[in-house]
Amino acid sequence: MSPLEPQAKETPRCGWCAGVPEFLDYHDYEWGYPVADDRRLFEKICLESFQAGLSWRTILNKRDNFRAALAHFDFYQLANFQPQDIEALLQNSGIVRHRGKLEAVINNAGRACELVEEVGSLAAFFWQFEPEAGQLPEPQTQTMSPASHALSKALKKRGWKFVGPTTVYAFMQAMGLINDHATSCAFREKAEAARRAFVRPC
Repeated sequence: MSPLEPQAKETPRCGWCAGVPEFLDYHDYEWGYPVADDRRLFEKICLESFQAGLSWRTILNKRDNFRAALAHFDFYQLANFQPQDIEALLQNSGIVRHRGKLEAVINNAGRACELVEEVGSLAAFFWQFEPEAGQLPEPQTQTMSPASHALSKALKKRGWKFVGPTTVYAFMQAMGLINDHATSCAFREKAEAARRAFVRPC
């Protein structure tokens, strides 16, 4: 592991990224900033499902491999993957080779297509579950919430798989549906400013 730059060490950040160089750009410029792009939203909820039982570091280090193997998370393409495509993915050492999770991604791609047909976009659907400010606990004090339970339930009702409330909460943290940067983190206000400027999809 390469050492952190002195400036990176001195900047207060969320504790989960401390001492992990590859987390810095992800934490500073991605995590907690609002997203309305359907492909990015689909990618993230898929990657969170792959993380179950593993570390985010493992998934982040394999993210480019996942993108290459999974049609860059174009859910219209993924929905057409066949059993032989899954067998080929299971031979790909650059990704997490878990049959159940891979089958879930293909299934969820089909459900994503249906959801876009139903409400217009994944973004419009997901952002319906943004909690009110008064409903939020202190940052980084929980791994699920009433909002993540509600979103998980709504997705499962529509046939999505590997979208439990903890997985969904991590997705909501990362995609800016909540600002869960620590109160002492230098990037909390940057994420909040982005959320204030963000036009919620409808």
